[in-house]
Amino acid sequence: MEKIAVIGAGLMGHGIAQVFAVMGHDVAIHDPFPEVLARVPERVSANLQSLGFDPSSVERITLHRALKAAVENADIVFEAAPENLELKQGIFADISKVTKPGCILASNTSVIPIGEIAAKAEDAGRRILGTHWWNPPYLIPLVEVIQAPQTDPVYIEKCIHLLKRVGKLAVHVKRDVPGFVGNRLQHALWREAISIVAAGICDAETVDLVVKNSFGIRLPILGPLENADLVGLDLTLAIHNVILRHLEASPEPSPLLAHYIGEQRLGMKSCKGFYEWTPESAQGVRDRLTQYLRKALQKGEPLDG
Repeated sequence: MEKIAVIGAGLMGHGIAQVFAVMGHDVAIHDPFPEVLARVPERVSANLQSLGFDPSSVERITLHRALKAAVENADIVFEAAPENLELKQGIFADISKVTKPGCILASNTSVIPIGEIAAKAEDAGRRILGTHWWNPPYLIPLVEVIQAPQTDPVYIEKCIHLLKRVGKLAVHVKRDVPGFVGNRLQHALWREAISIVAAGICDAETVDLVVKNSFGIRLPILGPLENADLVGLDLTLAIHNVILRHLEASPEPSPLLAHYIGEQRLGMKSCKGFYEWTPESAQGVRDRLTQYLRKALQKGEPLDG
């Protein structure tokens, strides 16, 4: 059993720690904020109880105020700090000095290129790679394993093997591009969705209803490129010849999005975004999502074929 270390005990960090603890690994977790670190056992225990897992798994997670103590004996370190390049560069510069040779150093960044994160680390970052987990990490099967130009392929192979052994669907992202695969696809859809609302084509509710009740239903079984093959690449080309020139292609965020933020329309946390929310309606969405993901987890195998 590899020894696991997690840096960051917040939303993603405690969930990553939970995945490995449930599968029998010893996990050391560090966070610079004592109150966040102290909540890890409570949060993990609540998750385990809701999923019907062995509650004693939480005992495999140890809390560490000192970064060095958390990582010095680890075989792999997962960084789950806030999405800030300078912060992450500092973390990897520090842990590259105090971890043992051969310890894999993995960043859970959502969009920042791994090569940039590794820029200040020792040995040119050859053992630094990306592992983009999805929230919540103990329910979503996918982990994108990102290979930076300087990453030694042997560490990619070891990381993918470890993740598969703990039940994740680990995929190899061969080029270190911003957003990797999943977020590039997701935010391409978001950009078009926001553009449709901004252009007055329909309202936000209609956009979401269309997605959830058309191609969204097929997505768990039929990915976009499988769908292209299904309908035929000749038809796909014919459609693209008409529609692509009309799709949103701006490299800048939508002015509508910036306008909403200027009005403090931040979404559920401010009770107003594209929709108006009450604490009850916002919690209802969160609960429905969690229930849906738990049912998907109970079905077993990831949708890999």
